[in-house]
Amino acid sequence: MKLEDIVSLCKRRGFIFQGSDIYGGMAGTWDFGPLGVMLKRNLMNAWWNYFVDSRDDMYGIDAAILMNPRTWIASGHLATFADPLVECKECKSRFRADKIADGISESVTTEEFLATHAKCPVCGKESWGPIRKFNMMFSTHVGAIDDDSSVTYLRPETAQGIFTNYKNIVDTVYPSLPFGLAQQGKAFRNEISPRDFILRDRECSQMEIEYFVHPSTWEENFEKLRAMQHDFLENVIGLDSSKIHEYEVPASDRAHYSKRTIDFMFDYPGGEEELMGLAYRTDFDLANIQRESGKSMEYRDKITNETFIPHVIEPSIGVERLFLAVLSNAYTEEDIDGSKRTVLKLPENLAPYKYCVSPLLKNKPELVAKARKVYDMLRAKYTFVTWDDSGNIGKRYRKQDEIGTPKCIVIDFDTLADDTVTIRNRDTATQIRQTIANL
Repeated sequence: MKLEDIVSLCKRRGFIFQGSDIYGGMAGTWDFGPLGVMLKRNLMNAWWNYFVDSRDDMYGIDAAILMNPRTWIASGHLATFADPLVECKECKSRFRADKIADGISESVTTEEFLATHAKCPVCGKESWGPIRKFNMMFSTHVGAIDDDSSVTYLRPETAQGIFTNYKNIVDTVYPSLPFGLAQQGKAFRNEISPRDFILRDRECSQMEIEYFVHPSTWEENFEKLRAMQHDFLENVIGLDSSKIHEYEVPASDRAHYSKRTIDFMFDYPGGEEELMGLAYRTDFDLANIQRESGKSMEYRDKITNETFIPHVIEPSIGVERLFLAVLSNAYTEEDIDGSKRTVLKLPENLAPYKYCVSPLLKNKPELVAKARKVYDMLRAKYTFVTWDDSGNIGKRYRKQDEIGTPKCIVIDFDTLADDTVTIRNRDTATQIRQTIANL
């Protein structure tokens, strides 16, 4: 399987389209079609149910995308959120230095980069300018006056909206430590060279938790969240555990706020890439907010009356990266009776549709009417049911295989006689008969 196979399937079946495709597209932006929206929503709901709704120590928030620009001063993003940008002197193309040369990190120097003898991916020349730091935050202006006083930024992460609301939550809910604040929402990063489909893009959806703990307990809570992430990815989402690898990020490559980070890597079609992160942010964010705002971020323990600034552990994942991991994990090509079929073997809890109902022939009113009754019955109970009467039954099966529908239910002439239907299993292509009453 190649990444191109996934891209083709996504466009052909209405999962994902290039952003602004009608005008020639815009790099690093993607639009989700009907099936893509359904799968994406299932993934986000699964994460929220697992990490938030099923626990007593998690609370949800939904912070604004536009924030006071002092947020990004306190967080360190304005000073440090940058990629190493290098420009080819011959064709003027620009790239992230660490992505076009082997064995170097984001903190690479010009001398280290030049020593790799990297060639320009566009013109093939080896003529580079010096490495410059490129801040990845999108800037915009708020209000009627377009000057430096009105500059703010599209958030590059959802985390800061959680940190700036920490005091609001403590003052209103007053939760006991440890507790977490969770958020799902858009984040924006002005990537120098977006690539690999939805793996590295400029607009994405993030799902993040900031878990506030006593400084002395961060290690035990880090390990608990570490185990939860494996459980979520492998048992809730159904990813192959052999494709998931932990990477202990060295100090030189960690984000400026992190004292320890484990990246959960996944074997994508194009190679191993980060899927999910787990970072120990210490009291970096809350201490900086306290300094910048002049307001106390201390927490008073309900039992001991001890006051301290909590430390924070952050599980974080990009929805698009999870989406691509799920698709590539489920994508299968098989030979059935001498012909090739493509099938998405999605877990049933994630599949856009759970059932597809079809009349064997669409030009037989009695079959269509009976099939409609079955469709209405299932849809009233399960919602995620689709109707398909296009083409012959074989083509319908192939279509539903490609979009990951676990069961196809066909109403035929025997149904009119004995009220039984054919149920076809997506993964095995086997069929059984079942009464409508027992569906």
